[in-house]
Amino acid sequence: MGRMSVPSTTPLQATQSGVLREIQSDVLFNASLWVNIALAGAAILLFVYMGRDIESPRARLIWVATLLVPLVSLSSYVGLASGLTVSFLPMPPGHPLAGEAVLTPWGRYLTWTLSTPMILLALGLLANTDLATLFTAITMDIAMCVTGLAAALITSSYALRWVFFGISSAFFLAVLYVLLVEWPDDAAAAGTGDIFGTLKLLTVVLWLGYPLFWALGTSGIAVLSTAFTSWGYSALDIVAKYVFAYLLLSWVADNEGAVADVGVRLGGPESAAPVDD
Repeated sequence: MGRMSVPSTTPLQATQSGVLREIQSDVLFNASLWVNIALAGAAILLFVYMGRDIESPRARLIWVATLLVPLVSLSSYVGLASGLTVSFLPMPPGHPLAGEAVLTPWGRYLTWTLSTPMILLALGLLANTDLATLFTAITMDIAMCVTGLAAALITSSYALRWVFFGISSAFFLAVLYVLLVEWPDDAAAAGTGDIFGTLKLLTVVLWLGYPLFWALGTSGIAVLSTAFTSWGYSALDIVAKYVFAYLLLSWVADNEGAVADVGVRLGGPESAAPVDD
């Protein structure tokens, strides 16, 4: 399941009903989507409940950013399960599956483009980083996701797929630099170093899994099937999003004062100002 041989005149986008039938016929692939839909729905209800007593503006902003992660995921995974954001794409010459139309769930990149910036926003607020560094991390992250989407959608050249993969990886390195070098010192100064260290490690380790599955899956060298790759992405999403969000919100709910009184930083430490100024 997940690929088919087609004439060269087959359009890139199969009919939505045809894609839906293919998704539903592949039980393993279909299950990888619905498991995430169910968990995203449960996470939304849990996070709404967990944030019910959070009052300070900064803590509430962290809560809203975190809540948006499963909200975006729920919408995106429904799009995938319905076939709306899935296409049959012919693999380019040189690809291990050259000439075959492979079921490509490109809608995952929409999920990551909208949800991962919220993860970084929550982490940046937790660390009390300055706005310039926060903006840098978020824009590098968005660029990483968009160029990753380009790598998955290219059907004209196998080499160009890897070129875009390399560009996406370069943006990813910039995000890793911020997470591993810039923000730990900010978090230590803000008194949130312990929880930030846990969430940073969780995020970095899991996010490294995404390009690995891309490279090994049908978008790359096709060692892994579409269904297996989908389960890999779904498993990463479950921990990197819902488990991450639960740990963060649990800490914020129990330590609201640690983030409530932190100032907004426009630049370096000397630019700190009260939240309500």
